[in-house]
Formats: sequence, C-alpha cells, structure tokens
Amino acid sequence: MKEIKRVAIQGVAGANHEIAAREFFEGYDVEVVPCYTFQELFDRVRQDRSLYGIVAIENTLVGSIQSNYTLLKDSGLEVIGEYKLRIKHNLMVMPGVKMEDLTEVRSHPMALRQCEAFFRNYPNIRLIESDDTALSAKDVAEKGLRHVGAIAPELAAELYGLEILHKGIETNKKNFTRFLVVSDKGRTEIDELLAQNRINRSSIVFSLPQAKEVGSLSKVLTILAFYGVNLSKIQSNPVVGHEWEYLFYVDLSFNNYTRYIQALSAVRPLCSQLLVLGEYENGRQSHED
Repeated sequence: MKEIKRVAIQGVAGANHEIAAREFFEGYDVEVVPCYTFQELFDRVRQDRSLYGIVAIENTLVGSIQSNYTLLKDSGLEVIGEYKLRIKHNLMVMPGVKMEDLTEVRSHPMALRQCEAFFRNYPNIRLIESDDTALSAKDVAEKGLRHVGAIAPELAAELYGLEILHKGIETNKKNFTRFLVVSDKGRTEIDELLAQNRINRSSIVFSLPQAKEVGSLSKVLTILAFYGVNLSKIQSNPVVGHEWEYLFYVDLSFNNYTRYIQALSAVRPLCSQLLVLGEYENGRQSHED
C-alpha cells in the first residue's frame, strides 16, 4: 500500500495546484486539502504538521506572485522542494453542449488573459472572471449550466463530468508555473536530502543597510559568485513602513553545499537580516506537450 501524502492546495480539487502536488509526490497517494486563499493554506500547514503545502510562486508569462513571498517569509515554514508545471488551458462544458450554445466562459482572470486570442473568433461569448479555474468547472457541473463554459485543467473535467470542447487554447505554449512545496517539518526532510548529497538549491531573503551603504547589494552578489553560488532569481519587495528599504528574495543554485554555507556566513555581516527559507533539490519540470 502506498504512503499517503496530505497536501494543502489553493483552490478546489482539479486545480493546477493539485496537478503539481500529484506530480511532485509521484509514487505516493496524494490527499489534497482545498484552501480558499493562500493565507488559509499557510495557516493550515502551520497548524497541522502532517500537512504539506504547495504554493505557486512565479509564472513564465506574468512573473512573480509577490504576495506569496511575504506569506512564505512570515509563515515560519520551510521550502523542501519545487516543481515546474506546464499550464494547459482547456474549454469544458456540460455533456452535449456545443460551441454555438455558449454565451459566456468563466475562469480565473489570468487564464482568461492567456486565452484571449482563441476567443477573438467567438465575439458573442463573454469572458467572465472567477476566483479559480477548477472552481469555475465545478460551478458549471453542479449548477448544470448549459450556456456557460469554463477554462480549467483537464483533471477538472474528469472530476466534475464535463466534456472538453477544445484542448490547449492558451496562446503561449511556453507557459509554466513554478510551485514551492512547504512544510513545518522541513528540517527533517532537508537533512535527509543533505545526507544523500542532493541539495543544490536554496531560497533566502535578506535586507541591506540604508542606501548610504554604497554598493551593498553588489558586494553580496560578488561574494556569492566568489564561492561558486549562482543567483538564479532575485525579487525585491518594499519593506512596509520603511521608505526606500527593500527585502531581496533570492533563489540560489550550487554544486558544493559546504561552499554555499561558507558564502552565507560571508554575506551575513553585510545584511541587516538574512533568513534561509529552504534548502532543496532542483525541481523537475513537466513535459511541454
């Protein structure tokens, strides 16, 4: 019998968060715990140590989800892994409904924007924003809406008994979302990865002294490079209540864990604060097809 992994997701069953969770925990039975908001997700994982959480953090088309960086920093949870999911948008309807029957299509605003080119051929169909892709599919199914379609993952159609009229209607096929897997028992799992010499990524956040400290950021970056630590992403968020001060969220990649630890020790004196959000293995990426 397979081990069960319980994973909190933002959205309802059938959402992209569920797909990412199942693919990250491939080989396990995954039980998803739906959460209405990301704040609820972090709260649930913090309160129940048996839960993991999976959180969208950036998308190749629209960039970073800045609010989730703040939630991650404030949660006290640790990042234990990542997964890059190819996002596929599908138009689904009640069984038997045809394209000419539709007067509106519902989905998350981001999904609607990514499918606008497809709907230029159907000017009679209104695009209506909703809170979630899979939730839109669920509403169509539960309410039996025969004039309404939903844009959602294929899994949602399977779960809610809908038919897919058109697959892959997103304009850009290079559409990936990066998800972080978080846990309140992260240190144990990080130690297991470390023992297997599999840790080669980390996420950190730091702040720097006031702007009068000329070149403080460049000094940090130079030290990281000296120790062979590569900056794969940097995201700055303003510090609320402190004008012109910023938190820098940084993803690092490295081949030598000892040199990485030495690099952190070397940059700490230059930072007002430095917090390691998690150490993990470079994540897999789903296929483009």
